[in-house]
Amino acid sequence: MTESFPRQQARTRGFRLGVPRAFQVSPDGERVTFLRSKAGGDPVTCLWEADAATGAERLVADPRALGADEENLPPEERARRERVRETAAGIVAYATDKASTLAVFALSGQVYAVPLGDPAQPPRLVPAKTPALDPRPDPTGTWVAYVHDGALHVIHLATGDDVVVASEDGVTFGLAEFVAAEEMDRSRGYWWSPDGRQLLVARVDESPVRRWYIADPANPGTAPAEVAYPAAGTPNADVSLLLATLPGADGGKGETGGNGETGENGETGENGEVPGRSDAGENHAALTEVAGWDRERFPYLVTTAWGDAPLIVVQTRDQQTMRLINAATGDVLREDTDPHWTDVVDGVPARLANGDIVWTGISGDTRGLVIARPADLARAQPVTPAGLQVRAVLGTDGDDVLFAGSSEPTELGVWRYGPAGLTPVATEPGVHGALTGGGVTVVTSRTLASSQVTVGIRRNGAAGPQIASLAETPNLPHPQPRFINAGPSAIRTAVLFPSWHQPGTKLPVLVDPYGGPGLQRVVKATALYLASQWFAEQGFAVVVADGRGTPGRGPAWDKAIARDFATGVLADQVTALHAAAEAFPELDKERVAIRGWSFGGYLAALAVLRRPDVFHAAVAGAPVTDWRLYDTYYTERFLGDPAVEADAYEQSSIINDPQRTGAAAARPLLIVHGLADDNVVVAHSLRLSSALLAAGYPHSVLPLSGVTHMTPQETVAENLLLLQVAFLKQALGIGSAPTG
Repeated sequence: MTESFPRQQARTRGFRLGVPRAFQVSPDGERVTFLRSKAGGDPVTCLWEADAATGAERLVADPRALGADEENLPPEERARRERVRETAAGIVAYATDKASTLAVFALSGQVYAVPLGDPAQPPRLVPAKTPALDPRPDPTGTWVAYVHDGALHVIHLATGDDVVVASEDGVTFGLAEFVAAEEMDRSRGYWWSPDGRQLLVARVDESPVRRWYIADPANPGTAPAEVAYPAAGTPNADVSLLLATLPGADGGKGETGGNGETGENGETGENGEVPGRSDAGENHAALTEVAGWDRERFPYLVTTAWGDAPLIVVQTRDQQTMRLINAATGDVLREDTDPHWTDVVDGVPARLANGDIVWTGISGDTRGLVIARPADLARAQPVTPAGLQVRAVLGTDGDDVLFAGSSEPTELGVWRYGPAGLTPVATEPGVHGALTGGGVTVVTSRTLASSQVTVGIRRNGAAGPQIASLAETPNLPHPQPRFINAGPSAIRTAVLFPSWHQPGTKLPVLVDPYGGPGLQRVVKATALYLASQWFAEQGFAVVVADGRGTPGRGPAWDKAIARDFATGVLADQVTALHAAAEAFPELDKERVAIRGWSFGGYLAALAVLRRPDVFHAAVAGAPVTDWRLYDTYYTERFLGDPAVEADAYEQSSIINDPQRTGAAAARPLLIVHGLADDNVVVAHSLRLSSALLAAGYPHSVLPLSGVTHMTPQETVAENLLLLQVAFLKQALGIGSAPTG
């Protein structure tokens, strides 16, 4: 008997198991290192390397052979995986030295090191203190840094000597704070210098952050989990950045004298000492604060990068100003401002071999690539053409820059810019990514032709071998999305029909958006439509639309949602629905449902509460219902400070909508929420339910015990799809249909 799609999707973690990822190319261009499980149904991720010329693969490290215990993950590692939405097990992250001759990774809180390019050398256990987090070798392969119990350590691979770099009671060193990991895509908190003699180290003091308590009602004997959650308008963690010099790197044993002493108790003294250790001793590194960072005005540390000097990127609390600073001299190399917000772009700053800095900038309504000498960066303009939106810098190779960009929002291509000018690398319709090094480029591609990802190795521009994806093929008819540009603003919209549908036959409609900033759903890649196609097979015409605020169309489109999450976002879904119904008369506008998760869940609840004339039923998964309860960095970027922009929060939140809508206009609404969610906490759904009850508004609530924002558990993920279909069919008066 063929396995059902809901079960298969749950078991394969959304068909991500078996997909190669996390590529690194050795500087000599000979080898490509990557992560992948052994099969599409195997959740245990292994470390592999491939010969760049032949494609021959070698298993470098298998967690099962090392006896790893995934049930014994440190709480900090579980939290990190939640932030990066990691659902697999095994080796889910690794780091290499500069020459890619050594890889280091963590398993169950222990550190392992393994030579690369040498099949005779198996992984070995590094005697680091446990549990250890985020181990990374220095560029020379001599030391491995890691975090233990909030302190940053380095351990010498040859001798086993363990040096405490920075330690202080109640403070963490080398870890990212919540908003950095959740919203800035910065999941790390320390960075090695190119010579391996120094580190930039983030010091994070969460004592100012208010504590929330997440209970497990299904297990009343378990104490609630205490989390430091910086809700909009409340204090953030206090983050600073230290430059640590390892013992011996400054000609001594790590102590500094004269004007740079580090005090015995980690306190700031009259000679400029900085906090960062809990006791004195020669094993501690010398610590100094980086230059040029006005932390009072620019409290957010966005990222760092090393070259001949450390570079740091910082932002103001309102995110309207961003600075790039030389942290050795204190010089401000560039300052960008925007009346709404400045954007964090992955991969910048980057350095080229000639010393130029890679950045991005806005000209007109296009974000372009900026390349300039440090002294000229402040005035430099984009070198890429108008209309090509630079989405991320993917890497550098010599004086060339590899970047991802879009000229058509439903496509994401890869380009190279260097002395030879602008060259397309992968621009056929689809979603592409890449990285480069040593004259080799690894290109990943997803298109409408297949649900599988293809990974190709190119040497000096010529196509070479592929790295196989072992992901399973979905037990589902191949999605055939039909694309339209809806309304005057050309809202990118996809419509999916059941494979068995007879043209001209009316179908109920399911609107299936995310609809918010940071994520696109309407792209030319089959993998993005698998769940939507399954819903279509249940008897729906499915409409997916990317309205204003979704990425890929330029700064003006991105910022059209400033100070109002609700009005334009919802209007665009209505416009897309009506345009789809006009293009495809089979869509029955008298039977329209909407579903979504996270921002999509918020949008689903918003739709039935504010436009019950259009939307007749909704499933709202993990919805944000009161934006004052969501985190500082995300919420204040779009809505501002709640103490100043109270109207924006009132307009965007739906907690008071039940009283305005009234029970007479009530539409069937199912609210689903994980009780262990520490991102969108369950208070959002509980408060909405209370408001609905007070207004006499019928609704249903499905609490998920022990489930976080990701819902990775197989039985939960499978049955959530089935329960949603059952609810929507009943709400719209649809008879039973196949659920394969």
